[in-house]
Amino acid sequence: MTIEEAIRKRRSIRSYYKTDIPDSVIAKLEEKIYGINQKAKLNFQLVTKEEDAFGGFIAKYGKFSGVRNYIALAGEKSPDLLEMVGYYGEYLALVAQMLGLNTCWVGLTVKKGVIKEICKLKANEKVVAVLVIGYGNEEVRPRKSKTINQVCKDTTPKPQWFMNGVEAALLAPTAMNQQRFVFTLEENSVELKPTLGFYTKVDLGIVRYHFEVGAKIQNFTWLQPE
Repeated sequence: MTIEEAIRKRRSIRSYYKTDIPDSVIAKLEEKIYGINQKAKLNFQLVTKEEDAFGGFIAKYGKFSGVRNYIALAGEKSPDLLEMVGYYGEYLALVAQMLGLNTCWVGLTVKKGVIKEICKLKANEKVVAVLVIGYGNEEVRPRKSKTINQVCKDTTPKPQWFMNGVEAALLAPTAMNQQRFVFTLEENSVELKPTLGFYTKVDLGIVRYHFEVGAKIQNFTWLQPE
């Protein structure tokens, strides 16, 4: 499976079989996590066979069941931490999909205190979100999505690479499927801005990664918002 295929196939799954993830798959995930932490100065950590973070009321409120494995998406507090967590966390979600696993992004409906204790973070680090991983035990359902015209500032004809990027971005998971983002194209430069909503900075990182996969990074440069 290619990463483009993983983007089209991945869906958020909340119910899981209590099946152990094979050691060979764990090793591949750990390798990717180590590479991200070294490159981006983050502190992502894989936690397996642990049920406390998704126990009791939290599990019922978030409609989770069978969760035993997750990646704590943590890093040192900084202005760009949220977007970095979104960007690199979604890369891991797609890697997991290619390894035959299902995933779900989780923000509020998880006991972050439990995770901080398990992961033993430094004083200046925080858990931004959690990426649940495992073998899904529910039917994959189609997801509603905005149109390209709803997330682009104008409707003038665009190059195919840009259209491919936006299509991939519209397949990105966002908080409550809100899709609060807007693209602008100026020649070969692309600007991505959030609109009003919650967790939009994390969403922005997720969407940015999807766009890069769809558009191919060699075709454009990113414009920084003013």
